[in-house]
Amino acid sequence: MAGRRGARTGRGWDAAPSARTGGSGRSRRGRSGDPAAASGQGAGSGRWPGRGAGPGEASGAGDGAAESPPTKPRDEAEAAREICLRQLAVRPRTRAELAAALARRGISAEVADEVLDRYDEVGIIDDAAFARAWVSSRHQGRGLARRALANELRQRGVDADIATEALGELDESTEAQTARQLVDRKLRTATGSPEAVFRRLVGMLARKGYPPGVAIRAVKDALADRDAEAAEFADQIDADALAEAGAEPDRDAL
Repeated sequence: MAGRRGARTGRGWDAAPSARTGGSGRSRRGRSGDPAAASGQGAGSGRWPGRGAGPGEASGAGDGAAESPPTKPRDEAEAAREICLRQLAVRPRTRAELAAALARRGISAEVADEVLDRYDEVGIIDDAAFARAWVSSRHQGRGLARRALANELRQRGVDADIATEALGELDESTEAQTARQLVDRKLRTATGSPEAVFRRLVGMLARKGYPPGVAIRAVKDALADRDAEAAEFADQIDADALAEAGAEPDRDAL
């Protein structure tokens, strides 16, 4: 009986009081539920039962460590679609703008045409809608006239016929009204002689794409309503003659 009881005390789970109270690191692991300790495997046997791998393999540092699978090459059409969607997330784009973005990223012309044709079909790309929205936004927000807007649409690759149709929604009376509003706004803070103010304001409208006739008449009418000195100067301006000349007024012509 004593011999049998002595043999039993040799087992790890009933070896000595110190094993139950945490006297050794191995016993603490056994009591915490570590599968390796519970199955009687030592620290040198590795994490995986039955493999006999060392600690180096268990941590991924050994020669037998599993390698991640090679990255699958990206499909070119998928990459093209992602490029287009990133571009469109910033603002609407024309087909020409998207084609240029794809070319810069090395997408072949064949794949680019395939993706862009599909976007045309489902309405993601619509150059006509783009042109109408561009004309409306830039005219109302920046006061740009048709000539400046036509140049911007051309730079973005919009077809000439599509641009002409979009610009047709901006008629001459609307353009003249916007020109006068721009002049009135600038006149509030304008300083200098009437002649200097006249030249500056006509130049401002010219840079926004307004024809000489529209620009000169808008500034002349605004000066006539400003004060007596400006009105006297405005009376000397022959708007038609200056518009035909297509240049800023010469001092001798006033």
